[in-house]
Amino acid sequence: MNRWKGYWRLAPRERRVVLRAAIMLSLTAAALRILGFSRWRRTLEKFLASVPPAAGDATSRLALAREVTRLTEKAERRGPLRPNCLQRSMVLWWLLRRRGLPAELRIGARKEDSRFEAHAWVELEGQVLNDSETVHKHFSRFDGPIASAEGGSR
Repeated sequence: MNRWKGYWRLAPRERRVVLRAAIMLSLTAAALRILGFSRWRRTLEKFLASVPPAAGDATSRLALAREVTRLTEKAERRGPLRPNCLQRSMVLWWLLRRRGLPAELRIGARKEDSRFEAHAWVELEGQVLNDSETVHKHFSRFDGPIASAEGGSR
């Protein structure tokens, strides 16, 4: 329980984000194994159908997104699981979309030596949130967002 020591120093609003992220990380890890990516994404999207767009300009939306990203990373580091990039990115995407932010879940791939590698990350306003800004230089992004603000599935 020592991992969660700093949790109580957070503001109540921040604690709610960390707790929701921790629960969703565990739930997403299980759901991806049981349901698969497409069915789990569609399930998550059902909870986003009536979320109004976030108010404010691009700068304020990006600041909010960076705060949610920081808090989600706290849950990742302190939780019992070590989530992979897809699990982390799906949870962050969902948390941001629940706040009305037009986040996009991106998936890219590359061939390294003889291995095929895939990677997931989240973007908002053209900015990478949970990875390096140069992730697109290392992975060829699949055309278009996998899950976008418009809610369209591809």
